Amino acid sequence: MNYQPAEKSIADVQADLVKRFTHFDNWKDRYKYLIDMGKVLQKMPDEYKTEDNRIHGCQSQVWIHIEEKDGVLYMEAMSDAAIVSGLIALLLKIYNGRTPKEIKEAPLDFLADIGLLQHLSANRSTGLYHMIKRIQSEASARL
Repeated sequence: MNYQPAEKSIADVQADLVKRFTHFDNWKDRYKYLIDMGKVLQKMPDEYKTEDNRIHGCQSQVWIHIEEKDGVLYMEAMSDAAIVSGLIALLLKIYNGRTPKEIKEAPLDFLADIGLLQHLSANRSTGLYHMIKRIQSEASARL
């Protein structure tokens, strides 16, 4: 696991993501960018692929492992699906290397600004919701 605190503020990371996604004129290109983001996720060690780390409510297999070090939460996650891997990579850009307080206070409007919520299938939206909920509940438990 990479124990590097986030360098940019959540607002800056979100603004950067909105800029990157809205650079593309169509959703085919935005999905390709999302999939490319997922391809650079670090390989998750098998010992983290446990039932406790599995996100329930996702159609595909998704695992997220969260550790706390010096009051900061660090995450590794993976999925067996390309677009879901991209969604995970997107969430890790926002939440990884943050304090529980930062995670709990992070606004989620950037997802609408990207247009993601309007273009995900119902199953993927539900999966995204469950991933965010898991990260936020882990943060709440540590406050």
